[in-house]
Amino acid sequence: MTFDVFIIGGGAAGLSCALVLGSAKDKAFAKDKTIAIVTHQKTSHLQNALFNNILGLQPGALGSDILKDGKKQLNDLYPHVKQIEHEKVTTISKELDTYSISTNKKTYKAKIVVVAVGYTNLMTIKGLDYYIEPHPKAAVEKDRIWLKNNDHLIEKNLYVAGTLAGWRSQFAIACGSGSHVATDILTLWNGGKQTKIHDKITV
Repeated sequence: MTFDVFIIGGGAAGLSCALVLGSAKDKAFAKDKTIAIVTHQKTSHLQNALFNNILGLQPGALGSDILKDGKKQLNDLYPHVKQIEHEKVTTISKELDTYSISTNKKTYKAKIVVVAVGYTNLMTIKGLDYYIEPHPKAAVEKDRIWLKNNDHLIEKNLYVAGTLAGWRSQFAIACGSGSHVATDILTLWNGGKQTKIHDKITV
């Protein structure tokens, strides 16, 4: 099986991307698309985060709860998005127009890949080395990295989201970055016509 989109990372950016893509399931251009996300969260910075300044979150919200609740939200609302747990991506390679993603357990195929893991220099996914540069918006002494990109796009059908895309380590920014990538993919699926997904209260 070849997934239409394969998201690597179950933190703020990755889960936000998956939620927006999943929410498009009733659109004609997205109804048959297959989506997967590797929900590896062990090294997420959210594990020890405490939030008081996020719109919509109760003060005192814990990042560890958001990680757990985010996976449940994705599963409850959009169960067609495959969650891959207990696996860590080790290698990404490209074969013609298809990406091959290897984990410590299996190998997957995908047309589009979104890399949404943290921005530490411990990021060890082989195949991305060429794009690694010092992070442009982090203190030099922290030794953070980014994957060089143009508006989240590293190369055709290979995206990066969150802090690894060059954004600052701020929860709301990471969520927005993941959502941004999702809407770019939806636009691509929609034949290049700009699109976004909103739920509305109907009277």
